[in-house]
Amino acid sequence: MTGTSKSLGKPKSATTSATTVDAVFRAYPTPAKPKLLALPRLILATAKATPGVGRIEEALKWGQPSYLTPETKSGSTVRIDHVAGKQLAIYFHCQTDLVATFRELYPDKWSYGGNRCILLNVEDELDEAALRHCIGLALTYHLNKRNARAATPSRSKRART
Repeated sequence: MTGTSKSLGKPKSATTSATTVDAVFRAYPTPAKPKLLALPRLILATAKATPGVGRIEEALKWGQPSYLTPETKSGSTVRIDHVAGKQLAIYFHCQTDLVATFRELYPDKWSYGGNRCILLNVEDELDEAALRHCIGLALTYHLNKRNARAATPSRSKRART
């Protein structure tokens, strides 16, 4: 599904798409809205403080506010949404090992939705330091994989030594 998007950190050029993303935020239920509005600020601040991430683009993917690294392609898309009851979710690509990594790093911090998301309770305080760590890992997922491949000698080079 193609999403509508707006660039963050630059002037809005796609007013229609910005309005669409904003409409999703306006439609969230009141108890969840403050935390859902805090998450994009946390994502943007993390991106700005993380080397190699570059400009973040906000888009609607599957009807959810999503944050992408279109210029550098350094990271995996991060999506946020309200889920049933008093929970919110921060979604990550399910074919990565990101959620498994978060589960290892923070086993008792949050609930997890399989290999797809971190689940947060609306009433709980956000642990911004832990969330920044996880978001930073997601926004540099592809960059870290490229760097790991570049650091590993190929078989032909190992065979010659």
